[in-house]
Amino acid sequence: MRGVNTPVIPDAIRDPASSPPAKRWLALIAVTVLAACTPPDTRPQLTQRAPVDLGLTGAPAPAIDPQWWTAFGDPQLDRIVADAVSASPTLDAALARLRQAQATLARRDAETGPDLTADVTAQEARLSGRYTIPPPYAGSVRFLGNATANLSWNLDLFGRQHAAIEGARAGLAAAALDAEAARLMLAGAIITTYAEIARAERIGAIARETIATRERALRLVNSRVENRLASKLDAQAAATLLAQAQVALTRADAARALAANALAALAGRGADYAAGIGPTRLADPAALALPAAIPADLLARRADIAAAAARVDAAAAGRQVARRAFYPNLNLIALAGLQAVGIGNFFDPEAGTLGAGGALHLPIFDSGRLRADLAGATAAVDVAIADYNDTVVRAVRDAADALAQIRAAETEARAQTEVVRGFAETNRLNAIRVSAGLDSRLTGIDTDIRLLDARLARANLAVDALAARARLAQALGGGFDPSRNVQP
Repeated sequence: MRGVNTPVIPDAIRDPASSPPAKRWLALIAVTVLAACTPPDTRPQLTQRAPVDLGLTGAPAPAIDPQWWTAFGDPQLDRIVADAVSASPTLDAALARLRQAQATLARRDAETGPDLTADVTAQEARLSGRYTIPPPYAGSVRFLGNATANLSWNLDLFGRQHAAIEGARAGLAAAALDAEAARLMLAGAIITTYAEIARAERIGAIARETIATRERALRLVNSRVENRLASKLDAQAAATLLAQAQVALTRADAARALAANALAALAGRGADYAAGIGPTRLADPAALALPAAIPADLLARRADIAAAAARVDAAAAGRQVARRAFYPNLNLIALAGLQAVGIGNFFDPEAGTLGAGGALHLPIFDSGRLRADLAGATAAVDVAIADYNDTVVRAVRDAADALAQIRAAETEARAQTEVVRGFAETNRLNAIRVSAGLDSRLTGIDTDIRLLDARLARANLAVDALAARARLAQALGGGFDPSRNVQP
């Protein structure tokens, strides 16, 4: 057919039997080289989970301030978070890995440019009398001098070095995102630990108030015992109630001290830092506005998910490096310098030497090393995808758990308020009957114990709701903006 260009196939390839032996061997070598330069079709087996597969189909979540903890309105909390970000050993390690990734990218990028080196050698040597050196130098001891400047440049025809740079860039992005995730985790840990201090303070306040009330009751009972208006059993009951409140106070003080020490450790400070932590002033948990459902953009909000996705990109680039190792590699080379036998000749203009050319590397037979490298790089992609999927599933679970904890804590807190009100009213009526001499103090001891337990439970639920909101903010990315971590 006219207009159709039919490729010309050499006779040695089309019909080897009809060609001379030399041409058949050349054709066989050409086919072997081409086959050796063709990578096997090895592909990843896993795929990244999509948001729709995880039920993330709702509306986007409201914007969260990157410094979301400031919504709690406690300047001391803000100061502790700032101190931790500036001195935490955990964050220091993440930032060190970031600097390491930056150096790796710089190293990969430098490999795309020319490489200029200088070599200088000087030695006294006996020259062989039975080799390529002619008389009068053969068999004599002479000075050998060599000074050359060497230039080499990898042209990267098939993009192997470019793929390595892309992998390093993705690794740098992952390291930057890891640092962001470390900041978020550190802030979340500080806030939940700070909430434990608030819990201990509230329990301690309830315990102190109860101790004061029960001390007054004990004095009143002792007075009535002295006037023979009550029995020693009533005094023992009042003393038991007082001891219960004192135990609650002791536990609260110990819990506060442990939480303060934990905060000092998170901030990378010592015991003196813990001693300087004053009373908390956390606002109502509702001050931190959060969604009622897991948002659709969860996978774009969390730094650890973005870091896992960047590592998938880095592994994919590494796979391209392994694939392109099958292709030929061409380097430009050049040298210029001085070479001479005899120290006097070293400075002679005739000692000058120049050279330029190219070096071609063809992988033909390597006992399967390149195939193994490609298989390993492909498996590394699957590992990165599996890690990404695991991070995504854990993120969804973190957000779902935090939402469930918020709902449960708020619902239980409302019910617990009614329990406290009921026990308080029963306790008031019992006190009236006891003061009127209509009943013994023993009849109200159970209600009094239950009232303290109910008040402590209500305080715990309030702090649980606050901590759950903080965990949800952390699970949603805590105001993380992935656009701030895009590498140039």
